[in-house]
Amino acid sequence: MPNFRINITSTTLCRLKEMLSKAEHRGDIRTVKRANAILALIEGYSSSVIASVLNVCEESIRLWLAAFLLKGPEAVHSRKSPGRKPKLTKTQKAQLDEIITNGPSAAGYPGACWRSPMIQHLIYERFGCFYSVNYIAQLLKNMGFSYQKARFVADHKDPEKRRDWLNNTWPEIIRQANQKNAHILFGDEVSFPQWGTLTYTWAKRGQQPTVKTSGIRKGYKVLGLIDYFTGRFFFKTHLGRLTSESYLEFLRSVLNQTQKHIILVQDGAPYHTSKAMQKFFEEHKEKLTVYQLPSYSPDYNPIEKLWKEIKKDETHLHYFPTFNDLVCKVDEALMNFTHKCQKVLSLFGMYKKLAACTQEAV
Repeated sequence: MPNFRINITSTTLCRLKEMLSKAEHRGDIRTVKRANAILALIEGYSSSVIASVLNVCEESIRLWLAAFLLKGPEAVHSRKSPGRKPKLTKTQKAQLDEIITNGPSAAGYPGACWRSPMIQHLIYERFGCFYSVNYIAQLLKNMGFSYQKARFVADHKDPEKRRDWLNNTWPEIIRQANQKNAHILFGDEVSFPQWGTLTYTWAKRGQQPTVKTSGIRKGYKVLGLIDYFTGRFFFKTHLGRLTSESYLEFLRSVLNQTQKHIILVQDGAPYHTSKAMQKFFEEHKEKLTVYQLPSYSPDYNPIEKLWKEIKKDETHLHYFPTFNDLVCKVDEALMNFTHKCQKVLSLFGMYKKLAACTQEAV
């Protein structure tokens, strides 16, 4: 296509950009490509460069430009394809499944999560099938995907250490526990804030639900341990900042409640690994064995699920006008869990399966 300059009025330019914006919003890839091609030609880019960027042939660009010069911005609108829209084959769906599972980055898209317009563009570019952006959700549901809220994963996680924990450390803990007839106690701490916590709830569109809050920045701390074998729940409440001293007092009280050896599984919180705690562990090594979870692995600690259950049922979307209201609510929930051994045992699902696999291997 010969190089020449295209002059249009500011009104026509604004109309063209408006059409582009609306097409992008509704996921109309064809109109987006046509509008971008015309705008690029107006800015002086060659048809070969535009064709390469938009992944179209130069003849298409020539036809789009001719239609635009004859009929104006309205010619940029894509028409519906005649006949029935092509569908993805089983093989193509399997390929699409793999691409989506591997994530946007592996497919050359920005970001860490997929959005419907991205998948619409992916299908059109890879397989030549054009689906309405509104149908993408149904297509993905039919393929076994669901619309979920993403979660953060710390970039400090060490995959090798996490694998070693599951494949080697956990089987060793089970062997020791069986040899010593010991408890396996997973421990952690939590804070329940008086100002409240929020979660999802139902409400009319455009009417965001509200929950009263005292606004007082004060929290009720709890130290806890749950037993892998019996589902027993040990806990101690605490006012103020958690320290090695408060943690030490809690462990000492637990040691006094049982004659059995204790295998303690804990995370790397500073007050868990301080010099004072190292001294305490050494002094009680005849009755206490300590294992550290891999760094940044709360998903490997079942008691985290217990805290989540209590918050979901007892403190989310609740108003606590006084600190004592919060204390009473949390204390009641904690006491209830001391009588729910089966519920606590259900939190160890992953570890129960691993232990069963280990026994079968033996």
